Amino acid sequence: MNEHTLNLWEFMVQQADKLAVQTLQHIGLTFIALILAVLIGLPLGIFITRKKQFSGAILGVASVLQTIPSIALLGFLIPVLGIGPKPAIFALFLYALLPIIRNTFTGITGVDPSVKEAAVATGMNKWQILFKVELPLAMPVIFAGIRTATVITVGVATLASYIAAGGLGEFIFGGISLNNTNMILAGAIPAALLAVIFNFLLSRLQKINVAKINSVTKVLPFLLLLLASLYFAPSAYGSKLKAGFTPEFMGRSDGNLGLIEKYGLKINTVVINDAVMYKAAYEKQLDVISGYSTDGRLAAFNLVILQDDRHIFPPYYAAPIIKQATLKKYPDLENTLNLLSGKINDSVMTRLNYLTDYLHQSPEQVAKDFLVANHLYKPSRRGHEGTIIIGSKIFGEQYILANMYALLIKGNTNYDVATKTGLGGTKICFEALNNNQIDFYPEYTGTGLLAILKPSVKTVVAVSVGKDITYNYVNTEFEKKYDIKWLKPIGFNNAYALMMRKNQANSLHIKTISELSTYLNQK
Repeated sequence: MNEHTLNLWEFMVQQADKLAVQTLQHIGLTFIALILAVLIGLPLGIFITRKKQFSGAILGVASVLQTIPSIALLGFLIPVLGIGPKPAIFALFLYALLPIIRNTFTGITGVDPSVKEAAVATGMNKWQILFKVELPLAMPVIFAGIRTATVITVGVATLASYIAAGGLGEFIFGGISLNNTNMILAGAIPAALLAVIFNFLLSRLQKINVAKINSVTKVLPFLLLLLASLYFAPSAYGSKLKAGFTPEFMGRSDGNLGLIEKYGLKINTVVINDAVMYKAAYEKQLDVISGYSTDGRLAAFNLVILQDDRHIFPPYYAAPIIKQATLKKYPDLENTLNLLSGKINDSVMTRLNYLTDYLHQSPEQVAKDFLVANHLYKPSRRGHEGTIIIGSKIFGEQYILANMYALLIKGNTNYDVATKTGLGGTKICFEALNNNQIDFYPEYTGTGLLAILKPSVKTVVAVSVGKDITYNYVNTEFEKKYDIKWLKPIGFNNAYALMMRKNQANSLHIKTISELSTYLNQK
């Protein structure tokens, strides 16, 4: 326990500067959204106390907005607001609205009618009654709504990193992708502490008397604006171009760390989910992105891969990984899964990805069409000799492969199939396999080497010189350490790559990563 705590502490100290920036961004996102929610939600709450016929509709709409999954909401907003802080802040604002509107309505309607009658008797008009009687008496309830909204916003703000808006989600999702518990905790612990601290401070405000609340409300907007301004932290580099890298790529030695070490690459970088980074590059919101060499969106968005002339990206050949015990339990499984071996090269996988990523064909149909075309498809036997659970990560290529394997198993064995697709990053998939929650999933030799085995730099260099050497090393080490076997490679190499818009790369005369670094370092 002490060793684990020490390792986490060392990691947090090592990443202190980055952690501080992300924490400030997280606070800024939270309070920008909260200010907007208070400015809109408080008047709406007051309005429906006067026009109660609208209360059901307004509270209903706010309730529906809060039930929309946050990832889906961000997806809806990106086409309108692009990537970065704008869609993130708008989404957080929508989530914060309901508790503020509801508590404002509840607090004001809960004021004793006799108190309002006394105010009328003293000659107060409706505005004086609102500001001198109703709002002061309702303020503790309103603060309770703001308190709830703040805690919700702190939690949801971790998703902002998916769309290049920063925040502590960068560490959390990077750790999930990299199988790095320290990285996950480095983001999760500060996020949880922020929620606890803000909740405590606002709970104290609820308990103070009305006179003090009035004093606090005079300075509260300025305090919130100060906290909100923390979002606009300076970037690490004021470079000529802007890059968008996935959370996983940011923390890998064959990713951003390698680019800095081997290429001296200094570029203004934001963290972004791979589901939106290609379109962001196409729409000129980003100049450089971390992509995948077989991604179908390369051609769709007219992007070009920069040559990795210093070879920081190891071979990433895909193959199913499966526990030895599972192969013994299901003796027909290994030969069935190996039917796909050697059948998909880089260009074929790129075309299949294009069908799903850009033409929006379903992974199930793409998988079946491929198997039919290659005479691998057989009708389901509807077997009942056990159920094979297939896992996959959360991008199109893995969905396609999972569906291919499902069809092969159903057509060639007496086993049934269940799928657990979209499991997120490497950590989630690998832990699910280790804990027998899935039976196998497609993995990549480079990921097995760097994100799971994590050998010394010397070993990485030695085994990365060829695809067969990398494959043999990870297969041997996985069998020794985890009793997990790598089946035969599928045939394609989905390596990491840096990409730019083709027109921009040509105009800047950039063909390699070294030329990109040289261009950025020019004054």
